[in-house]
Amino acid sequence: MTTQPLRLSPEMLVARLGESLVQKGLIREQDLQAALAYQQEQVARGKTCLLGQALIELNLLNQSALDQVVTEQIIQLRSALQAANRSLEQRVQQRTAELQDALERLSELSQMKANFVSSISHELRTPLTHMKGYIELMVSESLGPVTAEQKHALQVSQHATARLEGLIDDLIMFSLASRGELSLKLESIDIGRLANISVRAVEQKAKDRGVSVHSVLDPDLPLVQADSQKIAWVMGQLLENAIKFTASGGRVVLNIQRETANLVIVTVTDTGIGIPPHRVEEIFEPFHQLDGSSTRKFGGTGIGLSLVRQIVEAHGSMLEVTSMEGKGSTFRFPLLTAGEEDTE
Repeated sequence: MTTQPLRLSPEMLVARLGESLVQKGLIREQDLQAALAYQQEQVARGKTCLLGQALIELNLLNQSALDQVVTEQIIQLRSALQAANRSLEQRVQQRTAELQDALERLSELSQMKANFVSSISHELRTPLTHMKGYIELMVSESLGPVTAEQKHALQVSQHATARLEGLIDDLIMFSLASRGELSLKLESIDIGRLANISVRAVEQKAKDRGVSVHSVLDPDLPLVQADSQKIAWVMGQLLENAIKFTASGGRVVLNIQRETANLVIVTVTDTGIGIPPHRVEEIFEPFHQLDGSSTRKFGGTGIGLSLVRQIVEAHGSMLEVTSMEGKGSTFRFPLLTAGEEDTE
């Protein structure tokens, strides 16, 4: 048995047609039930039969009355749809305005935070300079002799002030980057030399943690176009971060290879704790730690990697991170080689 193809009809757009016909007094309830039964019989025979068609074939309603009701229903449906669309547009506009306000407030708060960090950082520098100066005078015994124990205590204080000075410098650089004021002094630099200096600078820290750290350099590295001071800071930060999250017996490697005639790839790999894939982006949020508890195992301000990414991107590059929990992490970014006119 083959079913007749469905013929398009305005009635298909109308829901609860029978109920509407009864309410208007055009048919009785028993007429509706009879038409529904007739419709089912026709469908059982493989024929397509709409309710309005059934009513007409049973002489319970004429075509003109059916068309009138269907037209009214379609007009009402269209009006309801238009009203719904207007309401939706208003809600979208309202939500868009609310989101825009929220973004503006967030931008203002971010700017206030950057200004606050910058102001506090500069204010801390003055007393720190005095502290450093007097500690150096005492260590050198310019203010009089000191005992061996006193000298050791002063040297510990000296290391602490040096670390504090580094943190303040990082905060100032972060505040500048947040305000879009991070300046670069681009020049042709020996990236291999910077890499070796960076590794030597963290060797003691790595040794204290029982972690091996070394560099693997392409023997034919060209000069690259970069800000020497800031790229050295980036490599140092990535190395320190890798050492911090690598357990004793682990390994950290700074690898620099020439990939093409115009690109050199800087890679820092560790065998540390790794990062859950769904939380990789979190490590770049300023002042944020993946372990935010008061008993967290690893310290830090939470701005290092955020600033690393901003410096790398300021060089027109991109920082790529791959990681696996319990297996370690790899941070990688390319740098452009210096042009011929820069290498002369």
